[in-house]
Amino acid sequence: MIGRWNVEINFADGNKRSLRFDAEDHGKGTFLLLDPMLSRWGPAKPSEAKWTPGEQSSVTFSGAVEFPIGNVGRDPGTLMFKGKFETPDAITGEVEFAPLVGERPSKHGSFKATRTQ
Repeated sequence: MIGRWNVEINFADGNKRSLRFDAEDHGKGTFLLLDPMLSRWGPAKPSEAKWTPGEQSSVTFSGAVEFPIGNVGRDPGTLMFKGKFETPDAITGEVEFAPLVGERPSKHGSFKATRTQ
């Protein structure tokens, strides 16, 4: 799992997001949001993430993110990824975004992570 991963997220509502996950030793790591909207906000700041290996080539990783909304808002929440290694350099699975603000339900979707380093 250790390395740099590009993660493509497809939510069930058709919304797509991208981020980079830098997985480090001992289940630690960082998320860095990759979003064209950030050009209006300034560069993204990495946020703390963690990962846990599971059974039969499975892995879970999670952390906090703030998705930009339009050019004026942010949607803070927690992303939780549950996936399986398809190859040593590719993981696919399910993702859930749990918003931290407001009484809204979680968003669900799928993801694909590709190792870049």
